[in-house]
Formats: sequence, C-alpha cells, structure tokens
Amino acid sequence: MSARPLIPRRKLFDNPTFFGAKLSPDGQLLSWLAPVDGVLNIWLAPVDDVAAGHPVTRTRGRPITWQDWSPDGRSIMFLNDENGDENLHFFVVDPHNPEIRDLTPYDNVRAVPICWSHVVPDKIAINLNDRDPRWHDVYQLDLATGERTLLWENRQEFEFVGVDWQLRPRHARGNAADGGARMWRLDDGKTTHWRDVPYEAYISTRVWMFDDACKSLHMTTSMSQDKAALVRIDWSTGEETVLFESERADVIGAIFNGRTFAPEAACVDPGRQEWTALGPAVATELELIKARLPGQTFHVESQSDDARRWIVASFAAEQPVTYHLLDRDNQTLTELFTARPELKPYRLAPMHTVQGKSRDGLTLVSYLTLPADIDGDRPPRPLPMVLVVHGGPWFRDIYGYSSYHQLLADRGYAVLSVNYRGSTGFGKAFVAASEKEHARKMHDDLIDMVEWAIAEKIAQSDKVAIFGQSYGGLASFVGATFTPDTFCCSVPVVGISNLQTLLESMPPYWAGFAEFMYRSYGDPRTEEGRKLLAERSPINKVDNIKKPMLIFHGFNDVRCKVAESDTIAAAMQSRGIPVTYVVYPDEGHGFQKPANRLSYIAIAEAFFARHLGGACEPIGTDFDGSSHEVRAGADILADLGVARETSQKENGRAT
Repeated sequence: MSARPLIPRRKLFDNPTFFGAKLSPDGQLLSWLAPVDGVLNIWLAPVDDVAAGHPVTRTRGRPITWQDWSPDGRSIMFLNDENGDENLHFFVVDPHNPEIRDLTPYDNVRAVPICWSHVVPDKIAINLNDRDPRWHDVYQLDLATGERTLLWENRQEFEFVGVDWQLRPRHARGNAADGGARMWRLDDGKTTHWRDVPYEAYISTRVWMFDDACKSLHMTTSMSQDKAALVRIDWSTGEETVLFESERADVIGAIFNGRTFAPEAACVDPGRQEWTALGPAVATELELIKARLPGQTFHVESQSDDARRWIVASFAAEQPVTYHLLDRDNQTLTELFTARPELKPYRLAPMHTVQGKSRDGLTLVSYLTLPADIDGDRPPRPLPMVLVVHGGPWFRDIYGYSSYHQLLADRGYAVLSVNYRGSTGFGKAFVAASEKEHARKMHDDLIDMVEWAIAEKIAQSDKVAIFGQSYGGLASFVGATFTPDTFCCSVPVVGISNLQTLLESMPPYWAGFAEFMYRSYGDPRTEEGRKLLAERSPINKVDNIKKPMLIFHGFNDVRCKVAESDTIAAAMQSRGIPVTYVVYPDEGHGFQKPANRLSYIAIAEAFFARHLGGACEPIGTDFDGSSHEVRAGADILADLGVARETSQKENGRAT
C-alpha cells in the first residue's frame, strides 16, 4: 500500500471543472460545460477572456453532456433526457437571454440533430422517431420559430438518412439480409440502390460529409481493402478517389475545412495516434501542435466559420483533456483550460502501449498502467491487477487519460485494457474475427493477455479482477461463469447476462441494424441461433461461479435492460452464491449524475480492496445525494465505514 496520500476519487470522478469547448461561428465567443450547483451547464465568455465566463443555463437534474452553436450564432444547442432513457430532447438557448426552449417537446421520442452549417445558417436537419419508434424521419427545424418541415418520411425503414449542407436528403443506409448494409442514393425524392456493404466492412465503411458545393461526398470504406481508407466520391459520376490510406490501421478521424468541408488531414491509430496532412493547407498547424503538445493525443474540437480559429483538445495519460485556441493567422496555440485542474498537485501514472498475441496469432494492442511511483512498464514484483474491458464491442481503447486507470493504479494495482477481436480501428478482418465469438475467442483474447501479464511478472496469478461496462459487463459475467478460475472477483456494470433477451429487447431505434446484430451474436429468430445464444449466455452458467461478484445497473437502461442483472443476481442468491447488487433508479446505460458516479466508484473501490488488497479511501461525503439501492450484499458498505441505510433495499426489503 502506498505511503503517499491517495488521489481523492472525487477529483477523478466528480464533475469536470471545464469540458467541451466550442467556438461561436464568428470565432469571438467560447462556450463550454461546467458545474452550476453541482450540475453540468453551459457557460459563455469572450474567447480572449475565459475568466469572464458566466453560466447561460442553470438546469437541474441530469447534466448537459453536449452543446454546440447554431450555425447563425444566435443560440446554443444542447440535448438532454429525463432519467437515462435516451429519449433526448433538443433545446436551444439565446446566449444573451437565459430562456431555454425545447424544440422537440414530445414524450418518448429521441431527437438527434444530424446536420447544420453556414450554408443554411438558420435551420438544421434533425431526426425524430415520433411517427414510429423504430425509424427516424428527417425534418428541417427552424431554430427561431421551432417550426419543423418534413424532409424524408422513412417508410423504407432505413437505419440512417443523410443530408447535404443544403439540407437535402442525398443518401441512406439500411439492413441487408447477410448482416451487412444496403446503401441508397436519394436524388430529388427518388431512391436508387447505390452499393452493398458486406458484413465484414459494415463497421468501417461510413459516409462522413459532402463538400460545401454538395458535389463530392467524403467517406471511409474498407470494401476493397482491409484497412478503411478516406475517399472522395464525385456524386454525379460516381468516380472514387482515395485521399488517404494506411496499411497499419483504419482512418478513424479527419480535419475538415470549416468553410469548404474539404478534408485537410487524416488520422490513424495503430497504438498511438498519428496525423497526416493531405496537402499544404494545415501542414504548418499540425507541426505547431505536435511541437507544442509532444506525445499528446489531439483533435480539432471546433472551428470558426472562416476556419482561421480552431479549438484543439489534447490529452495524455497524465493529463486530462485540455483545450487550446489555435490562431492560424498568428500561428499561436494558447491554452484555455484543462478539464480537471484540481489534479495538477498529484502525480499521475503513465500509460504504456503493449502488444501480445492471441492463441491464434492476432496482434492484441493493449494499454498498461502501473502505480505512478514505478518506473518503466514492469513492476519490481507482480501486482494485483484489474482487467478493464471496453464496451461496444465495436469500440476500442486508446492511449490517454483514463479516470479508471488512474484511480486503480493509485490504489496499488496494475491496470490492463485489451483491444480484443471486434475492437475497431485495426482493419475489417480484426472486426470480422469476432463474429459469433462471444464467450469464445473474444474472451480467449482477454485470457491470453492476462496470461501474458502473469508471464511478464506484471500480475499476480491469484489476484486478477475483471471489470467492465456494457459489453465489458458481459465480459465480466463471462469471466465469472466461463473461466471461473482465472479471476478472483468480477465487477459487471450495465452488463449482459442473456444474449437472447438482449437481442429480443433491443431499443426500437436499433431496428435499422438488427441484421448486423443477429449475424454478430446469433439469430434469436431461429432454433440454431437460440441454441448458440443460450450456450454463450452467462445466465446459463451460474453454477460455475466460484468467486465474489459486484453488479451495478441503471434501472432505466434501454440497451442492456436491468433484467439482465436482476436475473443473474437472483439466480446467484437462490444458489447461495455471494453477490453484491447495486441499482440506480434514476440512471440508464451508465451513471451520469456525479453523486451516483461517486458512490458507484466508492463501492467498487471497497470491493477491489477487499479482494485484491489495495488501498481504499474512506467514504467521506461520497454517498451524499446518491440514489443507489443495494439490493444484495450490503455488507460491502462496512468496508467503507457505512452502516446499512434504511432507504436502501436488499432482496426487495427495506433494511
């Protein structure tokens, strides 16, 4: 146990002090998110005087997590839902008038803004599923009046309808019977089949945006090669030009000119981020950023309409996201603020990019964090280790700041995150290798990297925990049921215990990619598919559980329903298998309210300390305002110095 003071978890998991900086279209004002009475709200300041910032909104309840300027600069747009149910409302607020207007005041409807720009400055395109919860129609929304005009009624049952900068529907994407996608051209209301995307290329073939003349479309595609390339398509002739590709990794990001929407730089990440200028337009800026922020991961968060001012967001393992103003005319890069300045007095731990091999030869790019006082990427002796598994599974871990890695390393653990097969950014073959490999080869990849860490004398073989959210929650359930001797404890968060019920209860608006899900997991509509799903579901392996488990879930989760955790917790209790089960009645697929996030982390920290032997910060005030209900295993609270509370529930009874 470290003799130095612990980093308080509140400094890692409470609200950020600053987050999500955006430039006004004229480049003169700056908006961002910061707390007001403990809730993230929108703040505003002149771009050259952040200290003069003041709140524009004062919402209560759920935090605002996204905001941006309307293209005419007259309002700031933001999204929010009520209780984690993902029925997002679209709001606008005048930066000089605190009145908030809900422009989509509909119950049980998910609003998703999809396009806005200087080309049509007073209107945006927005998706709404009020006609049919499965399918989003596309509307033009007048930001001044709130009037909506139907652009495309999605009776073709497309997953997505894309518009150009003039807000005209131009292309669409929908289900294909083989689990891939069918893409369509939409010209003057006429629907024409454009191309078929095979299952293997589904994840990494995506339309991005038109140029400002709406004549050329930019997209990534892996249809002709393994790694996704950035291409430009002449919309009138269909001619396709490759703008950038790499043999090492997919193109996963780009910098587009804020005026012309032409791509000027592209990004790949084979293990650490790499930017390449596509011509001379931004070459000088990239060199300036790389020189001023060496070794940091970065992206352009926002631009002025004339593209002369950028907000650059950067981070490193030891540095939370930090926002800078890049003045292209003067070639200056000025730090505006960092998300968590309160961490500056503490020594944060570096993150190491490591690689191992799966048992069938795949390269597994992974990230290792050790306690900050250990030099290099190997500890002097094996440590207890937490395997943190990312969600998705069509997502990935990257190098950079992670509150989870920092907390766990600070408590004395090695922390490992693995890009298992199915993780994105490493080519379509790596993703396709995950097909129907849940609880098999996808899990084998995790086990192979645990065994690598043990062989490298990083991890103690009898002190390895598994911890993850969403798909990572499934992996944690799988770890406890399919490989019960590997992990000394497991912590599934908003996880999946039954693959069949997952697929049968998907949110209605996932209908547009249901065939992809069925091919990836197994088809619940067929006897063969149901057999496979049952075979790979942790709920059917409960008798194998040998080690302690801590389960968290949000009651309003629409992706992985709370029943996924209810059923496995009940099954464990009926068999006398110890389990701690915590539910948040005002959360969904993850925990956004700071009080809930702090109590969740505090309980997890105590659980790891009990079973891995690391440090544990006393509870202090980190339960204040939390809605958590401990439905089983409330004895864990004693490790935090907390008595059972009468408001909490265990086994459905007040205790």
